[in-house]
Amino acid sequence: MAAEYDPRDYIEAVLDVVERIPKGRVMSYGAIAEYLAARFGRGSARRVGTIMALYGGSVPWYRVVAANGRTPPGHEAAARRLLTAEGVMFRGERVDMAAHAWFPD
Repeated sequence: MAAEYDPRDYIEAVLDVVERIPKGRVMSYGAIAEYLAARFGRGSARRVGTIMALYGGSVPWYRVVAANGRTPPGHEAAARRLLTAEGVMFRGERVDMAAHAWFPD
């Protein structure tokens, strides 16, 4: 189990990962939690979603989607417009995750 940490550190880490997602790529809430698990211990997609809802306005929030490619609830049209402008392809209403999912090295 990871040592205790300041919750603000996790928030900053989530936002840092989102800032690093390249144009034309997306990352799921769960993938972000998985990536940060080694540093912070077990995380959750729900927690990442909450952080994005509260603090994600300053980062490319639209590049974070559900594991099935669904764009952020309540922001579907804006996210689709921004992602399409970056060359992201959709399968119906969802991002083509096979073509556009990204995971940091």
